[in-house]
Amino acid sequence: MTTRIIVLDDDPTGSQTVHGCLLLTRWNVATLREALADASPLFFVLTNTRGMDAERAAAITREVCRNLKAALAGSDIQPVLVSRSDSTLRGHYPVETDVIAEELGPFDAHFLVPAFFEGGRTTRDSVHYLRVNGVDVPVHETEFAKDSVFGYQHSYLPDYVAEKTQGRIPASAVRRFTLEDIRAGVREQLLHLENNACCVVDAEVPDDLARFTQDVLAATRAGKRFLFRSAASLLTALAQLPPQPVAAEAMGQYTRKGRPGAVIVGSHVAKSSRQLALLLEAPGVAGVEVDVSRLPDAREMVLAEVLDAVERHFAAGKTAVVYTSRTERQFADQAARLAFGEAVSNLLMDVVCRLPEDLGFLISKGGITSNEVLSSGLALRSARVLGQVAAGVSVVRCPAEHPRFPELPVVIFPGNVGEDDTLALVYQRFAGLQDFGQQPV
Repeated sequence: MTTRIIVLDDDPTGSQTVHGCLLLTRWNVATLREALADASPLFFVLTNTRGMDAERAAAITREVCRNLKAALAGSDIQPVLVSRSDSTLRGHYPVETDVIAEELGPFDAHFLVPAFFEGGRTTRDSVHYLRVNGVDVPVHETEFAKDSVFGYQHSYLPDYVAEKTQGRIPASAVRRFTLEDIRAGVREQLLHLENNACCVVDAEVPDDLARFTQDVLAATRAGKRFLFRSAASLLTALAQLPPQPVAAEAMGQYTRKGRPGAVIVGSHVAKSSRQLALLLEAPGVAGVEVDVSRLPDAREMVLAEVLDAVERHFAAGKTAVVYTSRTERQFADQAARLAFGEAVSNLLMDVVCRLPEDLGFLISKGGITSNEVLSSGLALRSARVLGQVAAGVSVVRCPAEHPRFPELPVVIFPGNVGEDDTLALVYQRFAGLQDFGQQPV
């Protein structure tokens, strides 16, 4: 029996710790069968549900699960299912794991594993932390907990579960796997889980998840069925991949013919804005601001102005940085916010569709933005991950037969990842410029 790690990713950034695997932007049965037959031990289905309301997210997740069940029928593949979401606890939990359990269960347990070491997210004593300026801060004290769609009040994961399930799963019912447990080995405990028990998992360093997943895979081989709600670091441990074949600092070799590129910045978190500011100071770039206050009324005029600016800068040998205005807008409700975000995204994708055909590289900043770049702007059915150009920042490449951008390298850069200079560093690597600073990779 063959094990396949199947990841339903609520935006396209979950591949930020792996390489060699497929990202699917379509999930019909035929495409899923192709991915199941691929040599890589894992693949991602990019559902983009973090950009949807809960009802639509549930419907999309259900559709993927039903098609996946059909694709698996008659095969000897044993799936390990992962609902990959945000390492700062934003997303449609428990909506997505509930639907997966209904369609592909029963499971003996589902695990929350939000640690993401590359982004400074760790969990100890069941409290989830984000490292800020060298200090571990409980995530409920960060800007991410104040998200207008996915906000929460607790960093202690059993309380987070109780909050998000509205008491359906009380904190007292959540099984805690602490660092002490994991480092001693939890195989026997895993074998006794049943009835989709809710479990939360500590992890402080990669070896913690390596040890945990060894026990998980042993329990899976013994017949246990588990579901995971995780950030990206768990996937590295589950897949047990070797080092990526092309080093991060050498990713610029994929730039097409040494040409300038384009950068699309949709993310509005504070870190993205700081990264954008430093990028705009880098040599060889030109900023193109999209004034979203003019949308939707002057949409076509805004689009024409942006495209004209991109063309002029590209002709002058510069990389155009297309970014949405940084002012924070207020909305009457969540639906209005999501609708406006979709309108802005659609405009950015019209820009991507019409970028110069001889573009050297493309950098997409923001999870939802990156999903739209792959699925809509570039109209990719699937793409293969080459690896990371910086910690937590993946590179994929358009297929050779792409009608407009054959073999174009595309950077998937999450909104809340990296240091302030990481976006500029990634640009410099693809532009063939000397690295600067002490940015770790």
